[in-house]
Amino acid sequence: MIKPNAFAIIGGVIGIGVLFAAAGSWYTVDETERGVLLRNGALVGVVDPGLSFKIPFVESVHLISTQSQVTAYEGLQAYSQDQQSAQLKVSVSWHIAPVDVAKVYSQFKDLSGVRDRMISRQVPTQVENVFGRFNAVAAVQNRVQLVNEIQAAVKAAINGPVVIESVQVENIDFNDAYERAIEARMAAEVQVKTREQELATEQVQAQIRVTQAQAEADSKLAEARADAMATELRGKAEAEAIKARAQALASNQNLVELTKAERWNGVLPTTVLPNGALPFIDVK
Repeated sequence: MIKPNAFAIIGGVIGIGVLFAAAGSWYTVDETERGVLLRNGALVGVVDPGLSFKIPFVESVHLISTQSQVTAYEGLQAYSQDQQSAQLKVSVSWHIAPVDVAKVYSQFKDLSGVRDRMISRQVPTQVENVFGRFNAVAAVQNRVQLVNEIQAAVKAAINGPVVIESVQVENIDFNDAYERAIEARMAAEVQVKTREQELATEQVQAQIRVTQAQAEADSKLAEARADAMATELRGKAEAEAIKARAQALASNQNLVELTKAERWNGVLPTTVLPNGALPFIDVK
């Protein structure tokens, strides 16, 4: 016979098991996730966010994130069109579409499988292919175009249940010898641009000096013309005055005698030469 205490122990164990089973029957799915409902290991559906119930010991739930993921790749080796070796750092932003969660689980089981078996296989290949269409200088100068073409190539290659949000080329590192050559060429270009700017400045300054000299010459020419005109006018005025005076003297001889009288101080000369005549004034 089973003792009463044994029944109590068995009942307690069963009760605890039921409690644990009931507690394990309820689960929640976050808004940034989707649940893959499995029954005895077989996929039976996708669970939306919220509180849900599953059959204990028979069903289980595998959560898959639908949030944006970022996968970075450092040291991707690629050669430019002009055979310059470079290492690129590329980052890929991606996520799983909620409607494709079941497909992701069936094909890859989880996000790490998606990353390893799909994204990581395609990104290095597409980066190498696209980078090979640019020469080294163009890859640096046309960085936006390079990134856009890599992104388009990656999106075209990864056409499964993965949504590629963006691809960024964070760094392009050429070998040291080539980078030194680029730095030297850039320094030379800067010197050329600087000299061009200096020449342009000198041309402007020379033009300013020419303008100033022309203005000064025009000013002196105008001044000389004014002086010449003034001299001409003064000469004409003096000539007219002389002419008028001559005409007056010619028409009135008494004006000469009046001028003599006005200028004589009334003193006779103290010395007279032999046969000399005394000055006189005709007072008629």
